[in-house]
Amino acid sequence: MTSGRARAQAWLCEHLKLDFPYVSMGRVDSLHLFAEPETQIFAIYAAHRGKWKNVVDIGANLGLHSILMARCGYNVKAYEPDFKHFDQLVANLEANHVQDRVHAAMAAVHTKNGEANFVRVMNNLTGNHLEGFKDSYGPRETVVVPTVGCRPLWSWADFAKIDSEGNEAALLTTTTLRDWEHLSVVVEVRNEANALAIYRHCLELEVPMWSAKRDWAEVSNLGDVPKANRDGPLYIGRKGP
Repeated sequence: MTSGRARAQAWLCEHLKLDFPYVSMGRVDSLHLFAEPETQIFAIYAAHRGKWKNVVDIGANLGLHSILMARCGYNVKAYEPDFKHFDQLVANLEANHVQDRVHAAMAAVHTKNGEANFVRVMNNLTGNHLEGFKDSYGPRETVVVPTVGCRPLWSWADFAKIDSEGNEAALLTTTTLRDWEHLSVVVEVRNEANALAIYRHCLELEVPMWSAKRDWAEVSNLGDVPKANRDGPLYIGRKGP
């Protein structure tokens, strides 16, 4: 099975002109990074070429999104707190000749600079998360990672991709009206509490949302907001996806 998945990823990389080696991450692997809803997000990157300049990849994992955003001509700040993923991310940036466009940092993006406990979910490393923001099961280890405050990133970026496994509401509720004058976001929403907090914050600031759950129709009520990864991402911004 593993060899078959590796061959499938190799085929995709050949057609996308990527140098992206197969990596197992427990129950999931790097081939999952090319599946829905990821490809919907890739299409958003391509659609906004020439409109965005500076972008942030929060939860960069192995660097696939950062590579594709760099290929679209964006200046990228990529943040990945897992030390093994970060090493592979750096290697992938260099293999795809985009390291000059991507500033990579081994850190978690949170509400302030500092340190935090980070849970590595050993049988599903894509589910790694800051302690206290997500329930996880199976074998785990906890390490201390540096954190980078999100507020300066909102001021700098035209766009942010957020896949932070549970603390997405904590990040997005720091945004202000001024941020949304230029900022757009694609975010994976992990649970109902985060969906409610994000929905209320955007409603208060009158920032529109579009949901993959509704075939990218504009959100009109809380029921339209994704509440789990399987629902697909949420797009937030003054201009639609």
